[in-house]
Amino acid sequence: MLSPADRIPNTEKLAYGIGALVNNLMAAAMGTMSIVLNLGLGMNPAVVGTLMALPRLLDALTDPVMGYISDHSRLRWGRRRPFIFVGALVSAAIFAGLWQMPAGRSEDFYFWYFLIGANLFYLAYTVFATPLIALGYEMTPDYNERTRLMGVSNFIGQFAWVVAPWFYAFMENDRFFPDSATGARWLAVYVGIFVALAGIVPAIFCRERMQAIAEKEETTTLAGSPPGGLGRTIADFFRGFATTMRFRPFLLLCGATFLVFNGFMLVSAFTSYVIIYYVYSGDKDLGAQLMGWNGTFSAVCTFGVIVLSTWLGTHIGKKRTFFLCTGLSVFGYLLKWFCYSQTNPFLILLPTPFISFGLGALFTLMGSMVADVCDLDELHTGQRREGMFGAVFWWVVKLGMALALALSGYALNFTGFDVALGGGQSGETLFLMRLFDVGVPALASLLAIALVVFYPLTEAAAREVRAKLEARRGRAAPAA
Repeated sequence: MLSPADRIPNTEKLAYGIGALVNNLMAAAMGTMSIVLNLGLGMNPAVVGTLMALPRLLDALTDPVMGYISDHSRLRWGRRRPFIFVGALVSAAIFAGLWQMPAGRSEDFYFWYFLIGANLFYLAYTVFATPLIALGYEMTPDYNERTRLMGVSNFIGQFAWVVAPWFYAFMENDRFFPDSATGARWLAVYVGIFVALAGIVPAIFCRERMQAIAEKEETTTLAGSPPGGLGRTIADFFRGFATTMRFRPFLLLCGATFLVFNGFMLVSAFTSYVIIYYVYSGDKDLGAQLMGWNGTFSAVCTFGVIVLSTWLGTHIGKKRTFFLCTGLSVFGYLLKWFCYSQTNPFLILLPTPFISFGLGALFTLMGSMVADVCDLDELHTGQRREGMFGAVFWWVVKLGMALALALSGYALNFTGFDVALGGGQSGETLFLMRLFDVGVPALASLLAIALVVFYPLTEAAAREVRAKLEARRGRAAPAA
């Protein structure tokens, strides 16, 4: 039975979901708008790839630092909300300015302009995103209410991935702009305004539940002057980072997420290649149409999966829901092998709803399960470290994604694919492309299921952890 003190008001769930939408939109916009660097400003595609990769390395490195700062901040307005507020405004301003590149400059000018600007943007983005994720982990101590919050957040955040694919069509629209570079300048302003207005919503309307508890449990602050000063703070950061990386329940969740997400990312482009070169024998126009329908259908299915996995997570438990949803995605991947049809191309839509269960349920469940892990960590360490856990979790995801994207090209080369051959790819190449497309994510998802088998926090165990924490604190966690 959910107590009134543990319930998150719908206004706060909505506010947090709007924050997730902003978080996803900034990530999606950077990726989809980057095509303008090549097609609008004439930059070499390899240089564009480098420009997109280098700032993400800085982003991954600064996440744990920001997590530590947020965990140990003792600001008047909380540990999370001040950073969310400032981060939204600053990242919005930098994003809008990042794309105001003048026409007719050299590639070197564009390279350094964008590299410096993108690094500044990702620093501000980290200030917003890392405390936002941590805030979600602490908004309720209830096992099932956490899943409901993450379901709402994931559902609203999903709209960013529905809107972003249309960005290039907007920028390239001749009725609005003379060229795509001009379109990018205006789109960046519109995105920046939305980020500034919507990004501060969770900072204003969401409450921090663990502020007082964290202050009581951890007396050393960044603003204070403990013995050793800066040296002790640095040592404490690395000690906390190492403790997080050694925490077995957390590592199981990171490993499972790494496998499901990056198993998909490693061969995400293969579906397009198979559709174009196997199903349509090299016809890119027909392939693009089917890819578009498949992508739209997948997005629609994902919304349904988020709702269903949220409901299942609160009725049969998070572990069982993960097993069920990931298992359905494995079935979907394997079904693709039989649905790549040259006589009935649209048969490929049949496995799409099943495949959607993998990623659609993943971040709903994992966000809730990491929140449970934060409670278990407090029981062991005596500290509330949601910021560090959220930062390290996404640090692993980002590094894994970078690795997957880097290896995907090598995997395609391994199949023997040669773009010069067009629709004349060899039978072995087409077979290997289908095998990679089906086998890699299916195998990775099965390994993820095997890892989560050992995850110890069932609903009963999580509630026992909470009872011990509240007994040790001497009272229940405050509602506000």
